[in-house]
Amino acid sequence: MSSTIEISQGMFKLYHQVSRLVNECMMDEGVSLARSKFLLLLECQGPQRSTDIACALGFAPRTVTEAIDGLERDKLVKRDPDPKDRRAKIVSITDMGRTVISAAQQPQHKTIEAIFNVLTEDQKQHMKEIIRCLSEKTDELQRERDKDEPATARSLQAVG
Repeated sequence: MSSTIEISQGMFKLYHQVSRLVNECMMDEGVSLARSKFLLLLECQGPQRSTDIACALGFAPRTVTEAIDGLERDKLVKRDPDPKDRRAKIVSITDMGRTVISAAQQPQHKTIEAIFNVLTEDQKQHMKEIIRCLSEKTDELQRERDKDEPATARSLQAVG
């Protein structure tokens, strides 16, 4: 059991190290890793309501609103009225946002390549298989948790 804990701790540590380094390299180009997630979502999926962005990225709506405020202030995104709902706004990436994200992806990709090029092709293939296997198990556990959640919530409501 302790070896699995050590492996998971190593994975978390590596994830944070890679994220920190990639973020620093992207910041040299003017956009953080976090901001790039918003811009890439808008670039790949098109204009979105902030609630859809929050759902897609797994962030709290307030966090998304604050991030969009900053991105809009920097002219990387723009807000337009939602033609289907007067109360809502549609957020879209601007040309400047596309330019910034394109520039930031170059150091991101270069850094990731430099990190993973220490592995042989066989090691990379083996790692892909390990990640796939762990991801499938994680998805399975999440589905079980999601399925059980309504029953747990109902039992808590009955107690209260």
